[in-house]
Amino acid sequence: MSAKPKTKDSKPKTENTTVLLMTTAPPENGAWYLGKRLPPIGLMYVAAALEKAGFKVQMLDNYLMKKSLEEIKQLITEVNPGIVGITCGSATYPRCVETSRAIKQVKPDCKIVVGGWHASYMPDSLLANPEIDYVVMGEGERAISELAATIVNGNEKAAASIAGVAVKRNGENIKNPPKYIENMDEIPYPARHLLPLELYDRTIEYLDAKPADVMSISRGCVYNCGFCETRKLWGNICRGFSPKRVIGEIQDLQSKYGTKGIYFINDNFTLRKEKTTELCNLMLENKLDLEWVCDTRVDLVNNELLALMSKAGCKTIWFGVESASQKILQRIGRNTSPQEVETAFKLCRKNGIKTACSFMLGLPDETLKDMEDSLKFAKKLNPDWCQFNTFIAYPDSRLYNELLEKGNYVKLDEFLLSVKTEEFDYDSLMMVQRRFFKEFHMTPRQILKRIRREGAVNFAKRRLMGGTRKTTGVA
Repeated sequence: MSAKPKTKDSKPKTENTTVLLMTTAPPENGAWYLGKRLPPIGLMYVAAALEKAGFKVQMLDNYLMKKSLEEIKQLITEVNPGIVGITCGSATYPRCVETSRAIKQVKPDCKIVVGGWHASYMPDSLLANPEIDYVVMGEGERAISELAATIVNGNEKAAASIAGVAVKRNGENIKNPPKYIENMDEIPYPARHLLPLELYDRTIEYLDAKPADVMSISRGCVYNCGFCETRKLWGNICRGFSPKRVIGEIQDLQSKYGTKGIYFINDNFTLRKEKTTELCNLMLENKLDLEWVCDTRVDLVNNELLALMSKAGCKTIWFGVESASQKILQRIGRNTSPQEVETAFKLCRKNGIKTACSFMLGLPDETLKDMEDSLKFAKKLNPDWCQFNTFIAYPDSRLYNELLEKGNYVKLDEFLLSVKTEEFDYDSLMMVQRRFFKEFHMTPRQILKRIRREGAVNFAKRRLMGGTRKTTGVA
């Protein structure tokens, strides 16, 4: 009897294929702060999409677990995945390549797919490595699900036409532009069940509530800051889950994991004011026992909105202030003003919302005086939390490309750049950063705030351990 021909409606043979999704171990030495590890929410979304498509999925957050290459090889032997997906940032690029190489040594026929920030900015750098078979650019849920289906069905030629996928063909890199998911509600909840959540520190510095988790509820950015290339990953239109979908995920977190606090990690939480208002009203209607924190811009809040957010459980807002200099703010494309910053902070205090903020040090055309002005401005603002980050340029961002063209930079590794001028370089910036941290945080006013927030014992422990964070402008 002849085999039944495949039809257009035939389902992919996914049930016998295991997909292993992983992060890499952190770099041993680098120009970035390796702080508390949060679960990789982007990878959990991809895992959920693959499960929805019928694949068996396993996850390894090796940024947390720090398994050696030999342990990775052993895991590959045990799991025997048909596909391995690795998320890659510019800082972890070398680790991604060496991990891919180790996997191929054990299982040469395994297909390796790399996604994430670096994959979206610089896919050619990844495809230059023979161990890497495919690169996913932009958001990964739909692209990797379609790609995995073509692989298991033995139709890899079709991969060269999948939106968001880059592949090597006959010595040429074929890169298909991403198509973004318009109806984000079709994306399932992140596959948190595939990670050992008990190994993560489920606390958020800006919240008293425990346990606390992170949520991502929107994608895309309508702004054009020169230091950021979020738009290359998520697009230049802001898309988001519906408020009802967000409430559903919160309730799922509460029922399954006992969540009491949430950090909404998206950059511009209040960009869509109508949706933000609807979400806050739904939080109140559903009487959620929840505290939360969000990030947004100083020009995207007003008194009415902040009052509602506070009533709905918002305890802290993080603002990217970046500089006290209007000249520098315009230079980097931030397009906000110090006056708007002060107004936003005053409105937050009026409505009982704590403030957190960050400044960047060492931006293009910035002077040491500009940096000192930022320190003075930070003290004037008197936020509850404050970070001074040394600027490091993202690959393929506007400022990154400008630095490459002008040559006024220090190369920190294969991809990352820092500004170099007659007044400062990266090493001297680190000294400025440490001094700013101490001068800001060790004032009597800030010490009292931290003691009230952390308790005298915890504050003393932190002082004994040292307090300077090595933070940068790189994710």
